[in-house]
Amino acid sequence: MATALPGWRRLRAAAAGVPSLALDLGQAAGYALRTFTSPAGLRGLAVEWAWLTAHVALYPVGLAEETVRPHGHYRTDSLPPVKRSLVVADPAAAGTPILLIHGIMDNRSVFTVFAHELRRRGFGVVNAINYSLLTGDLRSAAHELHGHVERLREVTGSEKVHIVGHSLGGVIARYYVQRMGGDAVVDTVVTLGSPHSGSNLARLAPTALCRQLRPGSDVLRELAEPAPGCRTRFLVVWSRMDEIILPQRNSRLRHPDLDVQELGLDDVGHLSLPIDRRTVHWVASTLARGEQERREHDRVRDRRLRGSLRPAGRRDPGSAEAVTDQRGAPAS
Repeated sequence: MATALPGWRRLRAAAAGVPSLALDLGQAAGYALRTFTSPAGLRGLAVEWAWLTAHVALYPVGLAEETVRPHGHYRTDSLPPVKRSLVVADPAAAGTPILLIHGIMDNRSVFTVFAHELRRRGFGVVNAINYSLLTGDLRSAAHELHGHVERLREVTGSEKVHIVGHSLGGVIARYYVQRMGGDAVVDTVVTLGSPHSGSNLARLAPTALCRQLRPGSDVLRELAEPAPGCRTRFLVVWSRMDEIILPQRNSRLRHPDLDVQELGLDDVGHLSLPIDRRTVHWVASTLARGEQERREHDRVRDRRLRGSLRPAGRRDPGSAEAVTDQRGAPAS
């Protein structure tokens, strides 16, 4: 009898999640129906399927590890104008290594377009990594990420790195920064369609990793705990057309101790987020901002922490909607 009880509890817990999942699926279906009847929604759906097809073709190539090619200095005479302007305006920003980490059951090929666009804009070191497809624990993946970060810093001689995570990759990066002291060496974490509050779709899979991605899991409760003094800023990209994160709002990062800016999109599927031109432009332009602007941003952030300012939204010229610098600031 004692042996049967844990199994019964798991069945009961799974059954309790069914109504919530059914509600989210219904809401997602209703939103999808409204979205796909619009020209932008149809275009987004077509891009998602086209990129899925291309990604499947590229997947075998992405299984191989990528070699880091550090650049110790920059010459501007042979560079195109876009790249030259970034390097000249802020060599430190252009030289900060960027580490790309994929989502569940994926590999670095998902960043084929994204990495190319970052390099084209002048970022000298862009390294996409693979972690084990057999990873069954988010914390273990975060420890693996720690090793990648340290190797990248050693090869490039850089004190800081940026991390861009798609889907699960963003949550792994966040765990490393919040729970393992990674904020000492990670300047910025970019998350693309990451389930910061979990996804009810994960209830359909019985694996240990998927259980950690369900709303209210022990790992997500850890990430919701206070993180005072976290030095890493977060750039969050999410889409109302995301078919993997249910409900889609769970891709937003709400934490009172974190420095968060976000870009919300209406017509981009989950897999297409790393190839969307608005995503690439916003992430690249934000990472390329000069030290003076960053220092001003930090001063405003510190004043907010002391309670002298209220959080306020602002519109980024390159974004699809208002970008909010949130320390708990609400957005629709």
